[in-house]
Amino acid sequence: MPAIHLTVDIVVFHMLEDELHVLLVKRGYDPFKNCWALPGGFVEENEALDDAVIRELKEETSVTDVYCEQLYTFGGLGRDPRHRTVTVAYMALMPSDKQPQLEAGTDAADASWFKVKKLPKLAFDHADIVAYGMERLQNKLEWTTAGFKLLPKRFTLTQLQRVYESVLGRELDKRNFRRKVELLDVLDPLEKFDRSGSSRPARLYEFSEKRFEKLKDKGILFPF
Repeated sequence: MPAIHLTVDIVVFHMLEDELHVLLVKRGYDPFKNCWALPGGFVEENEALDDAVIRELKEETSVTDVYCEQLYTFGGLGRDPRHRTVTVAYMALMPSDKQPQLEAGTDAADASWFKVKKLPKLAFDHADIVAYGMERLQNKLEWTTAGFKLLPKRFTLTQLQRVYESVLGRELDKRNFRRKVELLDVLDPLEKFDRSGSSRPARLYEFSEKRFEKLKDKGILFPF
């Protein structure tokens, strides 16, 4: 029986300058040398999948300490020209205030952030994996805390709206968006303001996961 090789690939989403980005590495070796791809690699013998994800992210990009969850298993014939390879894809979400210094390592020649809507041609079937990750993230906005994992602990309503617009791929009416957020009552207003912009200071908020869970238990979703 021919051997089947096992890999992990990680779709790391991150908000930069109010737009959703994904982390890519430039491959240093064939196949697809000098092509951009998702960070990832082969799972070592006696290594857990989650441990392989942590190791590969650190080795190839220097990124550590991010929220990860298993996304899907991709095992199409011919997805790797070397041999039959099955990959377990993961999705990672990084808060916008976390700005790691990317450092390519192991078999990666470079590492960089790319806008999701302007990705280069990707190696293997990684374009399909990113598309699946986007679909999962869009669906999770309605019933999980996924959107808030892309934000800093304290954020403005404008930052929150930018996350939803960037993930959903469409503009949202500002007044309607804020009215819906207020009705959900899952944000705690703070007596602190963001004064970094050129316009008037914007109030900061914190997300109440406890109140969100109560809404979810009642079947109430984020209606955006």
